Amino acid sequence: MNLVYTLIMSGNVGTALFRLAICLGVWSQINASAEGWIKFEGKEGPGKGKHIVFITGDEEYRSEEGMPQMAKILSFRHGFDCTVLFAMDDATGTIDPNNQTNIKGMHFVKDADLVVLFTRFRELPDDQMKYFADHFEAGKPIIGLRTSTHAFSYSRNKDSKYAHYHWQSSDWPGGFGQQVLGDTWVNHHGHHGVESTRGVIEGRHMEHPILKGVRDIWGPTDVYGVAHLPSDISVLVHGLTLSGMKPDSLPNYEKPLMPVAWVREHTRDNGKSNRIFCTTMGAATDLESSGLRRLLVNACYWGLGMEHSIPEESDVELVGEFNPTPFGFNGFVKGVKPESHLLK
Repeated sequence: MNLVYTLIMSGNVGTALFRLAICLGVWSQINASAEGWIKFEGKEGPGKGKHIVFITGDEEYRSEEGMPQMAKILSFRHGFDCTVLFAMDDATGTIDPNNQTNIKGMHFVKDADLVVLFTRFRELPDDQMKYFADHFEAGKPIIGLRTSTHAFSYSRNKDSKYAHYHWQSSDWPGGFGQQVLGDTWVNHHGHHGVESTRGVIEGRHMEHPILKGVRDIWGPTDVYGVAHLPSDISVLVHGLTLSGMKPDSLPNYEKPLMPVAWVREHTRDNGKSNRIFCTTMGAATDLESSGLRRLLVNACYWGLGMEHSIPEESDVELVGEFNPTPFGFNGFVKGVKPESHLLK
């Protein structure tokens, strides 16, 4: 409480009130588990009673940092219950994005109303993967970010029940990414680490509820190549390749626009239909763009069939501190435990 008093006396009233709310228990956080996950109980809002599970695990784009922030926004600002799962090093109890075979807490997906997937080349054991596959088979909504076009790689355990999810599957061409999200890994359309991405809204779908209040989208990650989108997809945002790594960098007009965000309602042979949203943006540093955060928040509402509850301009103000680590292999912050992402 002395900290709150100091902040008030220094004129930082907003921060003081936020800290005071935490001290008084207005903001409830449950189960910062040493098992490898964190949970946020939703406050009042349209999302009350709905559960979103975030599955993180990529070596490059810091999903282990960006997704906890999105969970906080959706929980604190919109009322959703949110659970974030991590790739873990069991020996140390710390987050290890390089561990491709272990995401703890997958059983939480069983009760998820929506899954937000941000993984890369994961080869999960069947007892973990079954929860995600069951969610998909039940016709529940899925949001895929960036490397989720190549979310799974069953190159070693080819006898797995879920080997067809492999991003280069011959049985299910392009695997989960192409068959469900809309595409698998193709290439870096932009020059990786040199050219950034400006989001350009598709005029034919500018009235789509996911685009409500979305105006300015920019991220330092490059535009991905997209080559296999099926006919039942609606592209909401295209990626314009910029010739530099700043929001005001000039466009590289030699590179055509490429889809970077789209939706589909994917109906399968069993008659079940999943609402799917995918974007090839989403690195933790991309999420410094309020436009991209709003796109993702709105996508969660739409995925859950709550498009009529999307505000004119969804509240996407950051919750707590957010200083994302630049993308890059082996660039993740070592020794971080899941509970480190709870509000201080």
